Amino acid sequence: MNFSFAGGGFLGIYHVGVAIGLKKHVPHLLNKISGASAGAIAACCLLCDASLEDTMNGVLHIAREAQKHLLGAFTPHFDLQLVLLETVEKLLPDDAHIRVNGKLHISLTRVHDRKNVIISQFDSREDLLQALLAASFVPVFSGYLPPKYHGIRYMDGGFSDNLPMFDEDTITVAPFCGESDICPRDSSLHPFHFNVTNMSVELSAQNAYRIIRAFLPPKIEMLTKIGWQGRDDALQFLRRRNLLK
Repeated sequence: MNFSFAGGGFLGIYHVGVAIGLKKHVPHLLNKISGASAGAIAACCLLCDASLEDTMNGVLHIAREAQKHLLGAFTPHFDLQLVLLETVEKLLPDDAHIRVNGKLHISLTRVHDRKNVIISQFDSREDLLQALLAASFVPVFSGYLPPKYHGIRYMDGGFSDNLPMFDEDTITVAPFCGESDICPRDSSLHPFHFNVTNMSVELSAQNAYRIIRAFLPPKIEMLTKIGWQGRDDALQFLRRRNLLK
């Protein structure tokens, strides 16, 4: 099975919970995973067999560092990219690039023409790290000058394709309520959906709150709860598909 993990800022911890559920119950079904932004990082950690518990703690660590400042990650002297690099660097094994080559497909947005670029081959662990950083760069939130990858400036893949698909059977995962296969489910009676760079999102107060929390993380206890919700939602999806033993 092929999966696609949408971007979601600090709500990327939802993907880590989903990854924990998938790895525990259906590791044999994990073929290829595409991802944007935080979704790409979670997908990478899943495919290279990094500790997903440590990955979840890594997201919580970044949130704590941001919350030390009045404006969070938007604080001018807070270097989110550096904290992200240091965190992901600790998570990935030395041969991470070898493990994910051809399996991990990262969505990037080329700055000069806003075109979407998908990369799936990485020359080294450092090359993989730089691709993940470029794929997660949101102007102002992450800094002011987009990073270069292979000499070209890129930014968050969510600006051009936030849910890159392999085919019509790709299993979609998003931390926002919508039409994705695995996502939070709200209790709207007559939901209205809109499309955000290939991701269907329900128009609701709950999603408005989630969008804010993607950039300004909630309390650590709530962020942890979002992570475990991802695991539970993944299990519900597997039950619906009769994939659980």
